[in-house]
Amino acid sequence: MTMMLDESAVRRLLRIDEVIEAMEGALADFSSGKVVQPVRSAVPVDEHDGFLGVMPAYAGALGVKLVTFYPRNQGIPTHLATIMLFKPETGEPLVIMDGRLITEVRTAAVSAVATRLLARPESSVLAILGSGVQARSHLEALRMVRHFNDVRVWSPHHAEAFAREFKLRATASAEEAVTGADVVVTVTSSARPVLFGAWLSPGVHINAVGACRPSWRELDDVTLRRARIYVDSRDAANQESGDIIAAGRIFAEIGEVVAGSKPVRQSAEEITLFKSLGLAVEDVVTANLVYQKALAAAA
Repeated sequence: MTMMLDESAVRRLLRIDEVIEAMEGALADFSSGKVVQPVRSAVPVDEHDGFLGVMPAYAGALGVKLVTFYPRNQGIPTHLATIMLFKPETGEPLVIMDGRLITEVRTAAVSAVATRLLARPESSVLAILGSGVQARSHLEALRMVRHFNDVRVWSPHHAEAFAREFKLRATASAEEAVTGADVVVTVTSSARPVLFGAWLSPGVHINAVGACRPSWRELDDVTLRRARIYVDSRDAANQESGDIIAAGRIFAEIGEVVAGSKPVRQSAEEITLFKSLGLAVEDVVTANLVYQKALAAAA
């Protein structure tokens, strides 16, 4: 019988530290050509300002994620997802699981991989632009790879509540949050730049997570000019990311850095930028991690 796992079951089995390690291997496999994965198909639902994404991958585990993105949702998540895994030898369905939490956690875990590789070891100041679920997961994941003694958050909505919940400092502007930061995370739903290069200190590392459509931007042109740019997938970034399309250049995939075929930052003053779009292999590998733990628990 096909196993069914709802979000509460996934939550019991998912540990972000384990996902960080799994994502490092998945990214290296992707950039080494060991993963079969097309660029995701996105179906616009224009009358409701939403999208449906279809994301299949084969990486030892075989699966697909169906994900919806409705940025105007109120009272329910903007991202909702379902992941299915299949037996590679026969195509038989093995498990259907909720993918919303997996999307949340694996995205932050990938940013943690990039931060561990690219941020200066002494980084101690973190700025988060955004206050939704990705802000929460990134705060947890990045604290596993760097020690931050000052965390600032800015958002046009809910920054004060976020700061109170996590005992952080809310700032009155994005500029105030970013000024002097060692690591910056942009996790907004904005279609226009929220991060400006004039604010950036030498040596900062940026994880840019929002703006997942070709016409959307989170970063201004100065940021793109100043930074050495890393991505999760060249093909996906050149098709889906307005920021990367505007930049017109990519230095490396982060999986190439994991594998050692491309270098990390070249100096303490260099600005590094990781543009994350999310890959199907990340979902399939994470879902398989959950599935294997569910099998062990049931044995």
